[in-house]
Amino acid sequence: MGVSIVMAMTDWDACGQRLSAGMDALGISGPAAVRDRLIAYLRELTTWNATYNLTAVRDPEAMVTRHLLDCLAVSDFVVGANLADVGAGPGLPGLVLAIARPRLAVTLVESNRKKAAFLRHARRQLALDNVEVAQARVEAFKPAKKFDCVITRAFASAGDTARGAGHLIAPGGRFVLMKGRDPAAEMEDLPLDFRHLATHAVTVPGLGAERHVAILEPGLI
Repeated sequence: MGVSIVMAMTDWDACGQRLSAGMDALGISGPAAVRDRLIAYLRELTTWNATYNLTAVRDPEAMVTRHLLDCLAVSDFVVGANLADVGAGPGLPGLVLAIARPRLAVTLVESNRKKAAFLRHARRQLALDNVEVAQARVEAFKPAKKFDCVITRAFASAGDTARGAGHLIAPGGRFVLMKGRDPAAEMEDLPLDFRHLATHAVTVPGLGAERHVAILEPGLI
């Protein structure tokens, strides 16, 4: 199905209503402009997805729940002034959080050329001055300043994430790992210089699937 047909068939008002209801259920308040910008992001993602296959989810209404609300549900776990989204893909969760929290400086780290191109396009189209895009493998990414928080979604095991991206975290910072099922078994493989602080079950409005957030922080050896 062509992108023009998908866009024409999509009930964008229904998408907006689903997003508003979900944000209310999550207790996320904000100006209407935030919700409008999230839907604008969804439009851009839908358009690019038809050509570049950025996400397996095709239906925009399903994207509201499985992408937008799934990412917004972890907002309270993100601390500090600057955030790195490692393996950002098409901006999930980094772009979503940058829209919802415009005072948060967000760096999107993505090695895939097409996905990084989409991230740069979305940044321009949505005028997200609080977003930077770094097209690089996380192991090779050397930021000028380390991050208060590093987040991942469907990226790698907790141990591999800590080993590959641990150098990005500032002293006192944390990892926020978005997971499906409880990742307790993954915590057995953490490097010695990281510790598991907590795991929280997360409820995503309208999503009948398990979601968890694991919090890691640097520790003393």
